[in-house]
Amino acid sequence: MLKVSSSDEWLDCVINDMDTFLPQHATAEKKASGMALSLVSHYPDKSDIVKTMTDIAIEELAHFRDVLKLMQERNLLQCRDEKDGYVLQLRNHFRKGSEDYLMDRLLAGAIIEARGAERFGLIAETLPESKLKTFYKTITQSEERHHEVFISLARKYFDDEAINKRLDILLEIEARILEALPVRCTLH
Repeated sequence: MLKVSSSDEWLDCVINDMDTFLPQHATAEKKASGMALSLVSHYPDKSDIVKTMTDIAIEELAHFRDVLKLMQERNLLQCRDEKDGYVLQLRNHFRKGSEDYLMDRLLAGAIIEARGAERFGLIAETLPESKLKTFYKTITQSEERHHEVFISLARKYFDDEAINKRLDILLEIEARILEALPVRCTLH
């Protein structure tokens, strides 16, 4: 689905500095849980969103806990939350109007999860056999499933043609954002 792949430079940065990446990853999981709960708060009248996003929020929080455990094994501390430029730039392209905004939030969620799956998958492929490799294999599958959940939710509210058209636009935007990001040991 993604229009561009993550760079080898990004992967090298992460693989060569997992002690910097892990606290950043933990923060991303915590924010993902918060984003899911934000959807619950904004759409209390949509029971399928409430149930699905509650489940995702709990799963993302469990990922946060799991990354914290890996960090504790390495004597790493949690880092301060910083604004995620990638997510903020993507959000800047959300349309106004309740229906358009809902579609954009769901599709952006799908894109963010797809990018996470791609990046975690690259990490898992590159790491030597270890507990860390197994963790990243598992989390890759979870992110892939989350991507599909966001698309499925969008299909409950919007027709395929509208979804495909808007998704293609957002994927082009995401590709430009990703290519312009500096190489850092962060998820985005």
